[in-house]
Amino acid sequence: MQFKASEDIEAPIEFVFQQVSDFERFERTALRRGADIVRTDALKVPGVGMSWQGRFVFRGKPREMRGTLTEYDPPNRQRFDARVGGLEVVFTIDLVALSRRRTRLLVASTLKPHNIPSRLLYQSLKLVKANMTKRMNTRLAEYAEELEDRHTRTA
Repeated sequence: MQFKASEDIEAPIEFVFQQVSDFERFERTALRRGADIVRTDALKVPGVGMSWQGRFVFRGKPREMRGTLTEYDPPNRQRFDARVGGLEVVFTIDLVALSRRRTRLLVASTLKPHNIPSRLLYQSLKLVKANMTKRMNTRLAEYAEELEDRHTRTA
């Protein structure tokens, strides 16, 4: 199953990539939302091999996640491979420069179950896919607006 969303942002591609590469900010956001997340690598700068593990509650059950940044191509693409229980998740962020001051942010996640409990979760997600896609689009639109505001303040 795949979820996709995209937004156009009034900011240069380099700025947008810098913001989507602010992993510490995303870690803090996850912590504020109740997740327990920890970096498990020793890299000093963002790049392939960065990894995290975490715990969070999803659909009423505690879940454990392990994820790794497997592709890092500034300023165009990032790919994360994660495992949530028996569910394999591939999350990609692609950036396309529409002009010198406008960037398209494309986000996609692909889910693939590998055991019985993850198949049950997968089936329940299929039932709410439309709602989850709508939430993903809403959050991405809010994030794009936040990036535009940050860019305006720094320009």
